[in-house]
Amino acid sequence: MSHNDRAESPTPGERWTRFKESPLWPATVLVLILAAAAALFAGSYTYSMADPTPRSIPTALTGAYEQPAGRRFLDGMEQALNTAVKVQVYDTTAGARTAVEEQRVFAILDVRRGGGVTLDLSSASGASVAEVLAEAAPAVGRRTGVPVGVRDINPLQEGDPRGLAIFYISLAAVIVGFVGAIQLSVHARTLTPPERIVFTALYALLGGFAIAATVDWLLGALDLPFVESWLILSLTLFASGMVFTMFNTLVGRWAMLPTWGVMILLGNPSSGGAVSWPLLPSPLGVIGRWLPPGASVNAQHTAVYFAGHQHAFPFLVLAGWALVSCAVFWIWRHRHPGGRETPPAEGAA
Repeated sequence: MSHNDRAESPTPGERWTRFKESPLWPATVLVLILAAAAALFAGSYTYSMADPTPRSIPTALTGAYEQPAGRRFLDGMEQALNTAVKVQVYDTTAGARTAVEEQRVFAILDVRRGGGVTLDLSSASGASVAEVLAEAAPAVGRRTGVPVGVRDINPLQEGDPRGLAIFYISLAAVIVGFVGAIQLSVHARTLTPPERIVFTALYALLGGFAIAATVDWLLGALDLPFVESWLILSLTLFASGMVFTMFNTLVGRWAMLPTWGVMILLGNPSSGGAVSWPLLPSPLGVIGRWLPPGASVNAQHTAVYFAGHQHAFPFLVLAGWALVSCAVFWIWRHRHPGGRETPPAEGAA
């Protein structure tokens, strides 16, 4: 090799610069990010759902709860579940039933004066919690010598025996919501900010209707309060889509990373849809209610199973995320990678 050939060979620094300026650099970064995302995705769902363990189960207590039989049974339940049964005393069964309908408690423990107890479960409040209590109560009764009767006062619908349909439709709304925003940014890149918001709202309304109609009318899996469920799904779709649009404004082409982190890695496992919040790790049970997936599940769950006891909080959470995302997008709209110049007025110079 001649002296000139050696002089023209690129240095390591030059090779690195060429590599970073080539398509190979973002492709390599994406390979590493996707590998990390796969690990985080599997880890977050496994951590949250693979081994649900009771932390604190709110339970209504009625009847002759001061009797020794009732105390023995409660102590036995806490030992069996390895957790505190968070007891709330009610003077009447009607008051306890109201607490179940308002989702302040997950079960009612009625201590009879004859020494036995009746455990009223509410599968609709949380199928996983009801399953844990239904398995533990008879065993504790045999061990403590306390007769136990178990019944389900608020069962799940026949088409949804595991109580997962609400989680699935909420998950569909979350994913389609931000995937729709991604597709708008790719295939309708030149939309102006008002147009982008309007078209996000349009696919949210149509998508929410399609999800509700498929689950209720076509499959018959859930008997939905159709208009309310439709609007909850549409608000979820819109909030999810605008969250991606907000991140796309702030961080550009890497917007999928924070969107996936908030909505999928953190939001869905902590939503309480697949595993009720008393069985989730404590931080997730708190955080999940403040994120769009958890708010969507809570609002939908109450609409389907606890009509007349709807809470404002999940709607405020969804609306808050949607409004903040719209505001951030609008204020910094000049940074959004899409859009187009407004055509000049006719006759202008």
